[in-house]
Amino acid sequence: MGIHIVTAENIGSYAEAMEQAYRLRHAVFVEEMGWNDLRRPDGREIDQFDDGRAVHILYLDGDQLVGYQRMLPSMRPHLLSEVMPHLCDGDFPVGPHIWEWTRYCVTKEHRDRGRMLSLAGNLLLSAIVEWGLESGVSKIIIEMNPIWLLRLVQLHFRVTPLGIPQKAGKDSIVAVTAAFDSRTLARLRDVRGDNRRAITVQPAIDRRVRA
Repeated sequence: MGIHIVTAENIGSYAEAMEQAYRLRHAVFVEEMGWNDLRRPDGREIDQFDDGRAVHILYLDGDQLVGYQRMLPSMRPHLLSEVMPHLCDGDFPVGPHIWEWTRYCVTKEHRDRGRMLSLAGNLLLSAIVEWGLESGVSKIIIEMNPIWLLRLVQLHFRVTPLGIPQKAGKDSIVAVTAAFDSRTLARLRDVRGDNRRAITVQPAIDRRVRA
């Protein structure tokens, strides 16, 4: 099992895994969360941001997808700026060091409701921090259920709300920024009880974060 970073440079090698990701996104965000505007007859949730600028982060067990999340650069159109601007009361956070964390989802078999964060969720979050620290990214934009606010603070993210919660599907959603550094990664590893690197496969890092 391991975390794979998928970009425009290597996405051709992950065709089957990305198909699983699009179907998991549809199962979670449409079927479970009730975001019916995203419903597609083929059961694959794909949007206009799934382009060459997106960074897909896959948690794979062999050929099987366990979890997924997507990163979008804030200096290009993204969910907050184009789809959910009503969640932001002021100026949109923008900069090469700010990316948007979207479409986080884990298969039902790998969720653990008894923990602050499941092992799969911890590894996916750890992958964001590892990738960010190595790529010049130090802050993420998140549109999420407000229940996540305390969890992120407990994991040593510095969270700043951008507006008040709004109704979305079956739940409420709030936009925030969450800054992180090496202390965040140390906390995630401590909670996990494992100091190993979360990311196992990634393309060569381009220090010039693509805008």
